[in-house]
Amino acid sequence: MLIKTIFAGFGGQGVLSMGLNLAEAAMLEGKNVTFLPSYGVEVRGGTANCTVAVSDEEIASPVASAPEFVVAMNQPSLVRFQNQVQSGGVLFYNASLVNPQNPRGDIELVGVPAGEIAEKLDSPKSANMVMLGAFARKTNIVSMDTVAEVLSTILKNKAKLVSINKKALKAGYDLF
Repeated sequence: MLIKTIFAGFGGQGVLSMGLNLAEAAMLEGKNVTFLPSYGVEVRGGTANCTVAVSDEEIASPVASAPEFVVAMNQPSLVRFQNQVQSGGVLFYNASLVNPQNPRGDIELVGVPAGEIAEKLDSPKSANMVMLGAFARKTNIVSMDTVAEVLSTILKNKAKLVSINKKALKAGYDLF
């Protein structure tokens, strides 16, 4: 099993955090992982993406030329990466900001109103965790419990952020 995912969006949307959380969770579950971040010089507001490869064997290359999954948090990311998803793959998109124009017929589209849900939780910055929760549920690459455990570890000195982000993860997970 080798599964590659690209997470993409604007800097500041927590795109790299989503990828890092997935990578750390997969490692905790004993899987082999690569994490390859990429971001523009602008950082906040510029483009950001990362590739996460998860496997039960050694991973030869962290590059994902035809990933099984793409998570697009904004319209430019959808436009850039929608054609890279392999046939039969899944394109997750933030339905609060993205309108999937000209969808391909050979991939599944999964719209997650991540921004709207995060707003309802009074935490607009947690849209990435809503998306990660939905992604974890739909793909089963890692368990939700492990993702929550990683989140607690990463944010160990920030109890309020752990609580808010766990609520966002659960809200995304419970969508499906």
